Amino acid sequence: MSDQGTDRLDREQLRTLFLFESLTDEQLDWLAEQGRVERREAETCIFAEGEPATCFYVLLSGTVMQSGRVRGEEVEVIRTSQRGVYGGAIRAYMPDDPDQRYANTLRAITDCELFVLPAEVFAKAMRKWFPMAVHLLEGLFYGMRRTQTLLGERERLLALGALSAGLTHELNNPAAAAVRATSTLRGHVTGMRHKLAMIADGRLDGTRLHDLVELQDDAVKRAATAPELSALDASDAEDTLTDWLDEHHFADGWRLAPTLVAGGIDTDWLDQVALAVGDENLDPAVRWLTYTVETEQLMREIDDAVGRISGLVGAAKQYTQLDRAPYQTVDVRDLLNATLTIMKAKIPAGVRKEKHYDPNLPAIPAYAAELNQVWTNLIDNALGAMGDSGTLSVRTSREGDMLVVEIGDTGPGIPDAIRDRIFEPFFTTKPVGEGTGLGLDISYRIVVTKHRGDIRVISTPGDTRFRVYLPIVPPPVVLADAEAPATA
Repeated sequence: MSDQGTDRLDREQLRTLFLFESLTDEQLDWLAEQGRVERREAETCIFAEGEPATCFYVLLSGTVMQSGRVRGEEVEVIRTSQRGVYGGAIRAYMPDDPDQRYANTLRAITDCELFVLPAEVFAKAMRKWFPMAVHLLEGLFYGMRRTQTLLGERERLLALGALSAGLTHELNNPAAAAVRATSTLRGHVTGMRHKLAMIADGRLDGTRLHDLVELQDDAVKRAATAPELSALDASDAEDTLTDWLDEHHFADGWRLAPTLVAGGIDTDWLDQVALAVGDENLDPAVRWLTYTVETEQLMREIDDAVGRISGLVGAAKQYTQLDRAPYQTVDVRDLLNATLTIMKAKIPAGVRKEKHYDPNLPAIPAYAAELNQVWTNLIDNALGAMGDSGTLSVRTSREGDMLVVEIGDTGPGIPDAIRDRIFEPFFTTKPVGEGTGLGLDISYRIVVTKHRGDIRVISTPGDTRFRVYLPIVPPPVVLADAEAPATA
């Protein structure tokens, strides 16, 4: 059970908290009278997301953890034991804000002591003591919220558009191939039925028809295992078959030869067909067997196209992680491959892609879908820097207890004058309308805040590398953090 104590702090105790250190004695006395000290046992909830924001909390001792809910899953945002951090009803002083509810959840990880002010008391103090600051904060809060909402929606739409365009482009080729092969296959099956009717109209006895069926089975096996010939070898083989067909009075042997060669058929095999059916039935028999070979090739083409579609769908599922828990153990190489597959259509023909993966990297616990967003942002920036030509490099390695992912490009580099600003929100070097300035800021927060890693950049003309460091075993507790667990 939590201890909702009624202990109070005096003026000097309040002055030791950084929030109150500059207040006057009278102000501190008033806060001491209005506030109270509450004790919470480990593993208890201090306040929960969505509940009415009734109190403002300041941590006196212990460790707390702030979390939020994303698609029904509770996601830890920060864990801290820094004395003086605050949370709760931090927007109580904004009378025009109708959503006076806790924006996240705060839990006691260890036994904690907190200084608590009722929301209305905190609001009264802010409006009375700092009226100008309240006006500035209101303007900043509402302005930033509108801006982030608009640009955040644009960023998500741009990402969704890039994903949709890439998938549509990549899926279109195998889908069109499958449709084309299916249409052709339908015509060939009709032709096979017609030729079979001609062969089996009584002109072939049972023995010869049986031999022909065996040759058909052999043709299917040859087509399935036929080696891929060079252009020169294929041309020579087609000339040889065309000569054989001409000698046996085929009017259009040059049309049949490419299909037969692709199916591994040679003149010796055609001699077996001639012996099996006789010269009078050779033309329909060879054409029927040619249909068989081409049908097998079309089936392989459809199988390949469907396999490519299935692979792209699998890459999309790996990229979005729609059917998986947000926090899971993942192989970073799989995430990188999925992102590269999704972005394949966006990589210009003149950009060479290099992958250098450490084969001994362990799987790590991570928010997989959000890491994919990081790779997307970094690769997109690299492609934008290079234009239509260059080298995109993707590397993984291990440095101590950190897994390192490096995205490099051969673009002009990042000027020294702006290198320190590239992770700032809304800062972009792209032309107006092409960038929101949120990509690297989002990437930084995903890597540093959520995964407790680091992201660094090394840049010279012709060699820019973003290096993402991810802990292989995340630390169980983040010690005192300068960022307060405040709702925002």
